[in-house]
Amino acid sequence: MADLDRIDHSILRELQKNGRITVTDLASRVGLSKTPCQVRMRRLEEQGYITGYTALVDQAKLGLNHIAFAQVTLNDTSSKALTAFNNAVRDIAAVEQCHMIASNFDFLLKVRTRNMTEYRTVLGEQISALPHVVQTSTFVVMENVKDRGM
Repeated sequence: MADLDRIDHSILRELQKNGRITVTDLASRVGLSKTPCQVRMRRLEEQGYITGYTALVDQAKLGLNHIAFAQVTLNDTSSKALTAFNNAVRDIAAVEQCHMIASNFDFLLKVRTRNMTEYRTVLGEQISALPHVVQTSTFVVMENVKDRGM
């Protein structure tokens, strides 16, 4: 982070707001001309600050209205067990996010499904069957107030 200046941070903020912004518009918003802006963007990509570009999709319009967070506790937290769990959880399409947590449980999963019935199936047949899972707890989202980190 030490090698990023105010303009670099501005570029990152603007791209997070709109990844499809033209370089010309981006340059104008951050106070540069087009070529220096392109050079900075390329550097930010090469240094790994920008890891890719993606489209944000309205999941509710796709019928995926149900969000639940599942706390997962493992019976083994050795490196081998964690690797097995991490590799397996990546294959569950309904798991939108998976975070290792420093708490009295091991992982927090954000799970998105069409409804509670589908969630129950995902929990019972996929999440609970992951390697080393010994316990889960579910927290159902009542309202999605903010979903992006900006």
